[in-house]
Amino acid sequence: MPGNEILLGITGGIAAYKSADLASKLMQAGYQITVVMTEAAEKFIGATTFEALSGRVVHSGMFNPQEHFQGEHIGLARRADLMVIAPASADYLAKVAHGFADDLLSTLALTVTSPILMAPAMNCDMWVKTSVQRNVQQLREDGVMFVEPGSGWLSCGQIGVGRMAEPAEIQQRIGKILPV
Repeated sequence: MPGNEILLGITGGIAAYKSADLASKLMQAGYQITVVMTEAAEKFIGATTFEALSGRVVHSGMFNPQEHFQGEHIGLARRADLMVIAPASADYLAKVAHGFADDLLSTLALTVTSPILMAPAMNCDMWVKTSVQRNVQQLREDGVMFVEPGSGWLSCGQIGVGRMAEPAEIQQRIGKILPV
């Protein structure tokens, strides 16, 4: 269906498991999703999970096109109505804030013309770092939207702000940006 294509980007972090729930919720709501994973994301959750949930191949490499032989960063970007990064790691925030394009997901952030929504997830000490907040501010100025991280128990055993927003909250925000 035209008008409901989401690129779901997944970066490395323990919160990647929540992205499977988000993918399932988005599919059930009627969105079409294409998943793009970083190499680090694949250390936390397998591509097979997202292929089963989306019914599509998962993309991860810059130089191994699976659908678009002019480059996945071109073909995938052209069909996207919205790009969602959940979780968005501190590393990914920095890459996009500074225009780096050293993997498929960061290159897509430079190529897409659709809106971008990020759901950060990281340790609470990382989230409050001046450099991370500076990157978030730069991204906001560049037009990137955010679903703020929540507060609570983190996998590192600390309690604080840094938990990726719950999939239902992210889905709700997506629905406001891109109604089905």
